[in-house]
Order: sequence, then C-alpha cells, then structure tokens
Amino acid sequence: MSTESRIALHATVNGEARTLAPDSTVLDLLHLLEIQPDRVAVEYNRAILKPPEWGQTRIAEGAQLEIVQFVGGG
Repeated sequence: MSTESRIALHATVNGEARTLAPDSTVLDLLHLLEIQPDRVAVEYNRAILKPPEWGQTRIAEGAQLEIVQFVGGG
C-alpha cells in the first residue's frame, strides 16, 4: 500500500474526481459538499443507498457516487 493511499482516497462524485480523507463515509461527503442530507438521493457504485446507511458506508478507493438533489418549485 502506498503512502498516498493512507492519507487520501480517490472517488468519483457526479462524474468529477475527488480526493477525500481516508475512512470518509457517504454522510461525511455530503457535509463536505455542504449538501443537506434530507434533500438528496445517493447512488454508491450503482446501488441506491438508504439514508440510514450513509453514516455507516465508508467510501472505498475508486468508488463512484451519484448525488441527486431534490428541487422544489412550481
């Protein structure tokens, strides 16, 4: 394991490469991106995660996430 992989992990979020802290969870990522968790859906490696799983799901090296924000309007 390289030294860099111990101090950072790399994932793709909505098609954009991101460097994250090791052991980051999906909920940590939402806070980092300043996204309100009650207004999004999260797909992790092509599987929809339920909100109770976000704080327990650690982001793996090379993971792909899609975050969809709900927008209200009329």
